[in-house]
Amino acid sequence: MALADRFITLGRDTHSGEVLARGGDPEAHSVLQRTSFIPVVRLHQTYHRLPTGLDEAEEKRLATRAVARLRALSYHVETDDAFDTDLREAHYLPLGSQIAHLAEQIREATTTDEVADALTELTATHDGVLTALGEVLAATAEFYQDLGQAPDPYTAKRLHYLTEHRLGVIWSDLAHMRNDLADRHQDHPQRRACTAEVPPGEREASTTCACPPPPPRLSTTSPGPAVPNPTARRR
Repeated sequence: MALADRFITLGRDTHSGEVLARGGDPEAHSVLQRTSFIPVVRLHQTYHRLPTGLDEAEEKRLATRAVARLRALSYHVETDDAFDTDLREAHYLPLGSQIAHLAEQIREATTTDEVADALTELTATHDGVLTALGEVLAATAEFYQDLGQAPDPYTAKRLHYLTEHRLGVIWSDLAHMRNDLADRHQDHPQRRACTAEVPPGEREASTTCACPPPPPRLSTTSPGPAVPNPTARRR
């Protein structure tokens, strides 16, 4: 993590009068959003602002709370005197991070049963994560339906579409994969559980584990291999 990402400025902009926060990394941005700040993405900059329509007292309350939350996570926050505070608000693991822990379980899994157990948390029919997400989308659609502005019924219809035709496909595919893995009872050929034991013939006295180091994790943005062009081959 770049050191500059630990620095954040939060204050009232002299030109627009808005309360703006600039800088920080994705974790800091999440803290700001959980304190009612709205992300603004421009061509050459990204920052956060408080919602419009707030009175000055509410702006001060939210900005001060954001400063307290960020400093509790050891971010360096430069702020206006009006928003400065010595308070440090406790930080609790958000729901998204708890769900993301399933990814770590899958990365460390050595058997199909372990991955099936993790996917079950997503695909369980009654109380799985995806089922709960569908309920959230449906409840939001109901809220939009009679909210009163002209685009609102269309927004509600869009949410129903996403629930039925997008989320449903994801759930169906993952449920099929989960069931397939649950039937295999297979060890992964490239992974093995770490026993933390040293073989009797090991010569190095400082060795504490016989397992090889894990391979480096590839970036998700790395380009894949080039796909051959059959037309160019014919030419």
